[in-house]
Amino acid sequence: MIELKQVTKRYGKGAKTTEALSGLNLSIKKGEIYGVIGHSGAGKSTLIRCMNLLERPTSGEVWVDGVDLTKLGKQQLQTKRREIGMIFQHFNLLSSATVYDNIAFPLRLAHVDKAKIASKVGELLQLVGLEAHRDKYPAQLSGGQKQRVGIARALASDPQVLLCDEATSALDPQTTDSILKLLLDINQKFNLTIVLITHEMHVIQSICDRVAVIHQGGIVEEGAVAEVFLKPQHPVTREFILGEAGESAQLALQAPHDGSSKLCKLTFLGEKTYDSILSRTARETGVDFAILQGTISKIKDIPYGQLIVRLEGEPGNIGQTIQKVRDEGLDVEVYD
Repeated sequence: MIELKQVTKRYGKGAKTTEALSGLNLSIKKGEIYGVIGHSGAGKSTLIRCMNLLERPTSGEVWVDGVDLTKLGKQQLQTKRREIGMIFQHFNLLSSATVYDNIAFPLRLAHVDKAKIASKVGELLQLVGLEAHRDKYPAQLSGGQKQRVGIARALASDPQVLLCDEATSALDPQTTDSILKLLLDINQKFNLTIVLITHEMHVIQSICDRVAVIHQGGIVEEGAVAEVFLKPQHPVTREFILGEAGESAQLALQAPHDGSSKLCKLTFLGEKTYDSILSRTARETGVDFAILQGTISKIKDIPYGQLIVRLEGEPGNIGQTIQKVRDEGLDVEVYD
C-alpha cells in the first residue's frame, strides 16, 4: 500500500546541510495500523510528510497504492492527495468556520455538489460523535472534540490512507484513549490504512499492528508490535520500553541473587497470560520463587504479562524450571 524506497531528505546547503532522513526504506500493508515511534528530532514528522509529499524527498521514491508520487505532476499529485487524509497534533482547524464548515472544506475545494456535501458531513458528524456540535466554532470545543473534527475532515474525501502526525500528544490520557479507540473503529469499519507517528509507546501498544523505531533519520527496528515491545533489540527501543515499565523494573533487576538463585524475566503472551505456569512448574521441580516485579496489560487486543522473578533452589532444579516454562511457550530471559 505504502512503500518508501531509499528516501533521503536534506535541508539547507553546503556546510549547513542537515539530513533528516537517510536512505530510509519502509513498507506498509493495506488495512493495517502502522506506528512509527522515535524521540524528538529523529525524523518522524519529516517521514510522514514525505508520504504525501508535503515534504518532497531529496532522493528516493514514495509509492502509494502502486503510484510513485515523486513522478507525478502538480495536478496529478493534488488528485492523488485526496486519497491520503492527514490529521495533526494541533488540529489545524479554521477558527472562523463552524464544525460543519471545517469538515465540508475539502469537499468544497473539490467542487462537490452541495447536497452531497450535506449528506457526507452528516455521516461524518455521526461517525465521530459530534452531531450536537455541528454549529459550534473550534474555540468552543475541547481538545478531543477538535481532534474529532480533524479526523472527520480528513475522512471527507474517502481516503485510502490516514496519516496521523502526533495526533494525541496534545491530549490528556483519557481523551487520548478515546481518540485511539475512534481510529481503531475507523480502521476496522473502512479497512483504512493508518500511519501513526508518536513518541508514546502507549499509543503504539494500544492500536498498532506493526511498528518501526526511527533514530537519526533511519529505521533501527521494525516488526509486529508484540515482538518489538516484548523483545526489543535496539537500545533506543529499550529506552521506550523501559520508560513504560518505570523504575520498578530497574529496581527489580538490581535485586540480590547468588549461586543458589537466578534472576529471570518471564514473558507470557495470549491466553498463557492467565495460566499458572510458573507456580505449577515450581511445584514440580521443587524450586521456590520470589516475584520482584510484574505487569499485565494488552498489546492491541492481545493480553500479555511480564514477571521479574528470583528462582531459588538447586542449580539443576532451577535449570529444569527454566526449560520447562520455555517448553510451555514462555519467553525467559536469564540475568547473570
